[in-house]
Amino acid sequence: MKKILAISILVFLIGYAIYYAINPNNSKEGVAKGDSAPDFELTTLDGKEMSLSSLKGKKVLLNFWATWCPPCRSEMPDMQKIQNQYGDDVVVAAVNLTNSEPSVDTVKKFINELELTFPVLLDEKGKINSQYEVLSYPTSYILDEEGTIRNKFVGAMSFDQMEELLELKNN
Repeated sequence: MKKILAISILVFLIGYAIYYAINPNNSKEGVAKGDSAPDFELTTLDGKEMSLSSLKGKKVLLNFWATWCPPCRSEMPDMQKIQNQYGDDVVVAAVNLTNSEPSVDTVKKFINELELTFPVLLDEKGKINSQYEVLSYPTSYILDEEGTIRNKFVGAMSFDQMEELLELKNN
C-alpha cells in the first residue's frame, strides 16, 4: 500500500512539473492587469507602420475609440493635453475601429477638427479590438515602460484621471 501511495505522489509531482513547464505563470501575455500587452502593428492615419513594441521605454495610453462615439469625442482633448504636457514620457496611441467608420476620410476629418497630433492607428479589420477584448468605447489600457498592463478603464476619462492612472501627478 505504501508503494502505491509513493508512486501516486511521484506521478502527481511529475505531472504538476510538466504542467507548469508547459504553461508558465510568469511573463503572461494577455489583456488583464499585470499581463504583457499583446504586440501589434497597424498603419497610422498618416500612412506609417507603427507597432506597440516600438513604444517600449515610455508609458502608453492605448485608447480604443470611434468617431461616432460621443464619450470618445469628449475625452480626446484631454488625451491631447496629456500628450502635449507629458510627451517626453508618455505616448497616447489611439486605435480607431476603422471598419465601423464610413471611411478613413471620416477619421481624418475628426482628427483635423479636434487638432489632434498623437498617433491614430487604423484597425481596419477590427482584429486588435478583438484581441484586446474591447466591448464598448472608449476603452483604454495604461501600459508601463515595459509594456505591462497597469490599468484598464472603460468609458471617457478626464485629464485628472489620465494623469492619475499614468502615475504622472507626482512627477
